[in-house]
Amino acid sequence: MANELGVPVTVCHLPPGTSERNNIEHRTFSFITMNWRGKPLVDHVNIVCLIAATKTAAGLRVSCRLDRLSYGKGRTVTNAEISTIKLHPHVFHGRWNDTIKPLDSQWRNS
Repeated sequence: MANELGVPVTVCHLPPGTSERNNIEHRTFSFITMNWRGKPLVDHVNIVCLIAATKTAAGLRVSCRLDRLSYGKGRTVTNAEISTIKLHPHVFHGRWNDTIKPLDSQWRNS
């Protein structure tokens, strides 16, 4: 993507276990469950609509949409392809935060 756009792309990953401490998730999961209680979860559209119709007691609204894109399975990336990625870990939490720079010449030396 960085090559296609021609700009650096910064990627920030959450450290392992972070999701389980995410207050927003904890505040919404019980409301989502209550919202679809007793309703048959017959297809993806039904599930997305039930999730998107959720609102917490404090007024937090849940946003949800169905991703209909198709993603190929079993795609492997060769070591040669990986070696061409211009990955620059950040000084702060470099294990989880890095920037991928495009391969074009204007970013080659930065």
